[in-house]
Amino acid sequence: MSTVIDNPEAIQQFRMHVLFRGLKLELMGMKMSRGASCYKTLKTMGFKGTKQQVYTSLAEMLGKSTEAV
Repeated sequence: MSTVIDNPEAIQQFRMHVLFRGLKLELMGMKMSRGASCYKTLKTMGFKGTKQQVYTSLAEMLGKSTEAV
């Protein structure tokens, strides 16, 4: 079964979750894609600080726990 995300708020929420998971991979040393990193994308969206600080603030924004990275 598939889900269609068609309103702008839901699309933005999904994008933030994808960037959150991608940043977690980057903290572990992996790359999510060949393009711009999730960290760079989040920095252009207004987040400030190191990768760990951005990860923590994004986790707080999404209401997720910051499990050990």
